[in-house]
Amino acid sequence: MGIELFFIAVGLSMDAFAVSVCKGLSTQGNCRKTSIVTGIWFGGFQALMPFLGYLCGEGISRYITAVSKYVALILLSLIGINMIREAVQKKEEHSDASLNPKIMLPAAVATSIDAFAVGITLAALQVHIIPAVLLIGCTTFLISCAGVHVGNIFGSRFEKQAAVFGGIVLICIGLRIFIAGS
Repeated sequence: MGIELFFIAVGLSMDAFAVSVCKGLSTQGNCRKTSIVTGIWFGGFQALMPFLGYLCGEGISRYITAVSKYVALILLSLIGINMIREAVQKKEEHSDASLNPKIMLPAAVATSIDAFAVGITLAALQVHIIPAVLLIGCTTFLISCAGVHVGNIFGSRFEKQAAVFGGIVLICIGLRIFIAGS
């Protein structure tokens, strides 16, 4: 589950990457502070949400272990399809350069809700959660920091493609788990 977990982390971080690109667009000049603060918010919540999902999933994992490959396929595919749908239907939005918690908290929660469902899947697959959430959080931190810099330099050209890529990765991982479990 090692490489799959890394790709799950990358897939989950694509929403945060897209929002980070927007943060970079609205940041003038040196964006070091913006990238670090954005990375901490998004990486922190991307680590917290699967942990919470895992805790919830632990209670029901003994009931779903027998069908864990189906749970993984369905949840990861639904999350991936939703990411792709949102990217395709996404309208141009205004991004606020503020790092105020009133701005960052809703953005961090919104970009990490799908990670909660992944946490339930990780419980069903009996994954060791601490290394998993550390990998997810650190990956998202780094990708979010990079997103701010990409947005600051290149603009919003890659925002939709990143979300679509993340969705495809999650669907492929769901299929891989399903096929490997058969």
